[in-house]
Amino acid sequence: MSENSDYDPAQEGAQMDFDGRMSYGDYLCLDQVLGAQRPRTDAHDEMLFIIQHQTSELWMRLVIHEITAAREAIKTDQLQPAMKTLSRVSRIFEQLNSAWDVLRTMTPSDYTHFRRKLGQSSGFQSYQYRAIEFALGNRNHAMLRPHAHVPGVLAKLEAELAEPSLYDEAIRLAARRGIAMPEDVLGRDVRTTHTVHDGVTQGWKLIYEDPEKYWALYEVAEKLVDLEDYFRRWRFNHVTTVERVIGLKRGTGGTGGTSYLRRMLDVELFPELWRVRTEL
Repeated sequence: MSENSDYDPAQEGAQMDFDGRMSYGDYLCLDQVLGAQRPRTDAHDEMLFIIQHQTSELWMRLVIHEITAAREAIKTDQLQPAMKTLSRVSRIFEQLNSAWDVLRTMTPSDYTHFRRKLGQSSGFQSYQYRAIEFALGNRNHAMLRPHAHVPGVLAKLEAELAEPSLYDEAIRLAARRGIAMPEDVLGRDVRTTHTVHDGVTQGWKLIYEDPEKYWALYEVAEKLVDLEDYFRRWRFNHVTTVERVIGLKRGTGGTGGTSYLRRMLDVELFPELWRVRTEL
């Protein structure tokens, strides 16, 4: 046995008595967090399924926190903090992508042992996911309906729709810095989804043709492309994971399952930033 097996951290000053003091578990509210896994069957893999989705929701909470900060920073021309924050969002989506690798260890037969207990619950009902899509610019009002029965959640989503999206603020930033952007885009109803506009593509083209002159705008654009790249990978991994586990069956929430998810792969968040590459 190692001579260090009975090492006492108190010998070096570590606090060992937490009676009346804040501990690690207190600060992180671990009793509540670790008590939130409540399987409805005795199926071994249900715990994996629950933790996968709960941790994803925690990461999404952070994504919302960071996108909100990045959008405000861009709105107020604080671009260095915006760059840092957008980079963090991309790393979070990288983390979310890795989580699918763990869920894919669950086989179709494993899932059948508890799937019926999910009832009508489905990932497409995640209001945090919807808030992220709204913040990034995909503003499908039909997706408010699954939350109509929870007034507080509905109010949060409607408030998000009333704000310019992250991409709206990036386009406005470019306009403030001398890049001609179409007035009908700058003054559009932000509650709707932005549609491709040749004038916006041409604006980004000026930036990409002279990155030294427009370095800050060029960097913002590339951070947005990074973010959407990771977001697309997350969606794709979601599709392949679902198909691997349930095949072509309908989703528990009544969607077409993989057919619904594949349709989401066609959604572009920052379309002109992808089209400008063809123009160069």
